[in-house]
Amino acid sequence: MLKTAVRAARAALFACSVLLLGLGGCAAPPSAVTPAIPPMPEVSSGLSSKPGWSAQRFMVAAANPLATDAGYQLLKAGGSALDAAIAVQMVLTLVEPQSSGIGGGAFLMHWDGKAVQAWDGRETAPAAADERLFLLPDGKPMPFPQAVVGGRSVGVPGVVPMLEQAHRVHGKLPWGRLFDPAIQLAEEGFPVSPRLHTQLRAEQALKATPNAADYFYGADGQPHPVGHRLRNPALAQVLKRLAAEGSAALHTGPMADDMVRRVRQHPANPGLLSTADLADYRPLARGPICTDWRAYRVCGFPPPSSGHLAVMQILGMLDALGPEAPGAGAAAPVGPAGAGGTGAADGPASAPFLHRYTEAARLAFADRAQYVADPAFVAAPGGRWTSLLAPAYLQARSSLIGAQSMKTAQPGRPPGVERLSHASQPHQPEFGTSHLSIVDSEGRALAMTTTIEAAWGSRILSDGGTGLPGGFLLNNQLTDFSFAPADAQGQPIANRVESGKRPRSSMSPTLVFDRRDGRLLMSLGSPGGAAIIHFTAKTLLGTLVFGLDAQRAIDLPNFGSFNGPTVLEKGRFDAATLEALKARGHAVQEIDMTSGLQAIQRRGGGWFGGADPRREGVVRGD
Repeated sequence: MLKTAVRAARAALFACSVLLLGLGGCAAPPSAVTPAIPPMPEVSSGLSSKPGWSAQRFMVAAANPLATDAGYQLLKAGGSALDAAIAVQMVLTLVEPQSSGIGGGAFLMHWDGKAVQAWDGRETAPAAADERLFLLPDGKPMPFPQAVVGGRSVGVPGVVPMLEQAHRVHGKLPWGRLFDPAIQLAEEGFPVSPRLHTQLRAEQALKATPNAADYFYGADGQPHPVGHRLRNPALAQVLKRLAAEGSAALHTGPMADDMVRRVRQHPANPGLLSTADLADYRPLARGPICTDWRAYRVCGFPPPSSGHLAVMQILGMLDALGPEAPGAGAAAPVGPAGAGGTGAADGPASAPFLHRYTEAARLAFADRAQYVADPAFVAAPGGRWTSLLAPAYLQARSSLIGAQSMKTAQPGRPPGVERLSHASQPHQPEFGTSHLSIVDSEGRALAMTTTIEAAWGSRILSDGGTGLPGGFLLNNQLTDFSFAPADAQGQPIANRVESGKRPRSSMSPTLVFDRRDGRLLMSLGSPGGAAIIHFTAKTLLGTLVFGLDAQRAIDLPNFGSFNGPTVLEKGRFDAATLEALKARGHAVQEIDMTSGLQAIQRRGGGWFGGADPRREGVVRGD
């Protein structure tokens, strides 16, 4: 009787829940103006102290202890870093479904001991999609929350074929064996974690999807309690087929049919995904962008990711400010900051440093909005993406940083750019995701950031055509495109929707090397939407400039700007710091900045790993 009543209420819940997504209520229609502070992808579940971990031969850092353990077991069995990453991803699909999974995409940075490769498993727009995808009948962009829930936002998933392609090159163990930990957990069940319970309690739209509500919530409509053993028989069957048949099992046949049916027949917001789109998907092996910075060589993902370019623009501009500015040039190391502390007087959470950092961030985000999109559709400024990192250009950009905040920056003109061929993209929410870093016993390493975009993606749960309870969530990655295809003057926006295009991303999987001898020094990355850029930059600065170990650098308070207000992690900065920033003209807003950083760094003859205290990740190694 109770379950029937709950189901009867879902139709009414749906319209309200679409508005609730990111807006906080149903009393008023969504605003047409998007604020310059992107909402955080997932709600905060508090801080829990992490010790940092040491190992000698190999190490895996992932966002959930069960996923970390799966990777650890594969490494212990002689698997490669890539083998372990596949096992981790499959378990994350089960235990951290709100963040990533086989219905989404990923960027993978891989080091085989000789060369760095960038594997692109980013989703693509369906063939039938065009720049009008997110426009209302009156030609105006639809409210963001309305676009997310349903089939309209679903892109062609790419993570499984990308991992399969990379495994052919870098795998050691048989493909099928890598699915065993996730299959066992899906069949036997896993305990609902405090963070998963918190995310379910905060979610609204998922409750309006009948099969998702039945799986994630009890008969009373409440999320399963912490410790409840959650079984996923549908996902177990899907993973068994993937183990036996490879990615073709997901992209063709009954699984593909089920995904397409749910997308195209969504009752409120149908989409354009087709079986041909799934069958035609191809992952890409790209050349990474490796940037010399100080004594290091920092390698990151090229467009369609904006992450590495923005991170290195910020770090380059800080250096260009000169050695007289501690934290910009030759800063001395400082000790760890406390839970709410700010380290040294000009350390990585002090007002002088935060002023310089957020001004550089405004300039980088202005360039990001102007230039970065899928390179198959948009030419790099001046013919090469590294024009945005040219030392003379960064020097010129840094000269715009003064004693007072510029508040909002304008894009620059890198070398070779005589006129702007695109309009700047307006502010728009971005979400995501999960990160894992792995080093194996033979020195291979990777950094992989993986996502279904928003927490819970499109809220569509596919059972892979099995008819069993559970399944996997489909992404809402198409909302990473600009909803508006052009500005008021009709000039096109680089990151607009186009058939077959990959949306711009902020994912920043990063590998760091010693410039002198080429040794791998670090693997890192984070979830967090557009804030991934700041989380990654903070960790690089904390470790490589301010002398902290990976755990203490991750622990530092979060901060940034998206070319609007200066945002600071709520409750982590003292009143004097806030007032000092305001005196420099900053509009300061304190928010939850729920990063999910994972990092592994070389220490002595072994490795040291850190996991974000804001999430439930851990590190294991031998």
